[in-house]
Amino acid sequence: MENQSFVTEFLLQGFSQNPHIQKMIFVVFLFVYIATIWCNMLIVVTIVCSLALLNSPMYFFLAFLSFLDASFSSVITLKMISDSLCEKKTISFQGCMVQIFAIHFLAGAEVIVLTAMAYDRYVAICKPLHYTSIMNRRLCCILVGIAWTGGLLHSIIEILFTFQLPFCGPNVIDHFMCDLYPLLKLACADTHIIGLLMVANSGPFCIIIIALLLVSYGVILFSLRKHSSEGRRKALSTCGSHIAVVILFFIPCMFIYARPPSAFSFDKMVSIFYTVLTPLLNPLIYTFRNKDMKNAIRKLWKRLVGVSNEK
Repeated sequence: MENQSFVTEFLLQGFSQNPHIQKMIFVVFLFVYIATIWCNMLIVVTIVCSLALLNSPMYFFLAFLSFLDASFSSVITLKMISDSLCEKKTISFQGCMVQIFAIHFLAGAEVIVLTAMAYDRYVAICKPLHYTSIMNRRLCCILVGIAWTGGLLHSIIEILFTFQLPFCGPNVIDHFMCDLYPLLKLACADTHIIGLLMVANSGPFCIIIIALLLVSYGVILFSLRKHSSEGRRKALSTCGSHIAVVILFFIPCMFIYARPPSAFSFDKMVSIFYTVLTPLLNPLIYTFRNKDMKNAIRKLWKRLVGVSNEK
């Protein structure tokens, strides 16, 4: 299909055109964004400044996950905040393509990192004697590289599909961000085939990853029968945090992208959950239930206070 796009900008409908509701949206999402960036960057700085945590594969991946969450939130939430102050919510064609690319790049990298974290827990619980030899720094860096590469390939495929769409008339997107399925509705051509190709790219990607996660945790739960009650409690506590994060991110993503292109009235609310709330909840889930992180944050805070007092 030859690209015959004449649209230079899109209009985002957002959540409401009511000025009072838009002011409320501005306050709420500004608070959520500040909290998201503060919490995630606190985790990144704490782990980077703590040699013991940085040398642990679990916390190495957690720092990377927090960096991705902060970046993911910035790509989407910042635009929502600025739009809530504008009567006319516009985004250029190029800006729309950049946002789609960034969303799928970061989300693709995040799901692979979550899978790497599940593998790390599998090795730690099922093969504890070989943990340090298996989960060495080289493997951790390779897994992070795979996450970047996988996210990049996924987003390139999605953006190539999008560039094939001809936009020659309607330019109002019924969403708070540029995304694939809302754009399909605006194309001046039959998008059935491209829509199915987008599902074929995103759907199996989500399903394969969730299958790997389910298998990993199935093996982990099966192996816990041989552990003591205290060992089971510690393992379940660690795995419980990760499972909660996986559910918060994957269930909404699978609902949006692993089904045929169609619009539901509550798609925006589902999208809000995984684009705005999940990046905020992830650090809270990992930090508040983790003694090592809480102790490292206290040490970092005492170090910063000590430096401040010396000045």
